[in-house]
Amino acid sequence: QVQLVESGGGLVQAGDSLRLSCVASGRTFSSYGMGWFRQAPGKEREFVAALSGSGGSIYYADSLKGRFTTSRDNAKNTVYLQMSSLKPEDTAVYYCAAARSSGVTYYREQYAYWGQGTQVTVSS
Repeated sequence: QVQLVESGGGLVQAGDSLRLSCVASGRTFSSYGMGWFRQAPGKEREFVAALSGSGGSIYYADSLKGRFTTSRDNAKNTVYLQMSSLKPEDTAVYYCAAARSSGVTYYREQYAYWGQGTQVTVSS
């Protein structure tokens, strides 16, 4: 069992940067691939980024690559999402998730554990 807690969301202006953190419980954190998803009100949950248990393999949504980066610190059981050049369309609840394996994946069905989410709001 693993529990995930996101933090770092808030209200920012377009063009600003923001870093989200996700802290996981458990002592086998490196065995989980991790992912970030986001969901705007009334919209589908959208893939953002994912990285393998070692952090050596990373996927990004094509539209976000170059603005968003993800990394992990396994010693701290933490994964990060660094967001830059934020746009109003980035407004959403952001979720981190832990996969069923250590491999990198962007498939939603591969994620077994989900955090509660953190709200990111980008104003014009």
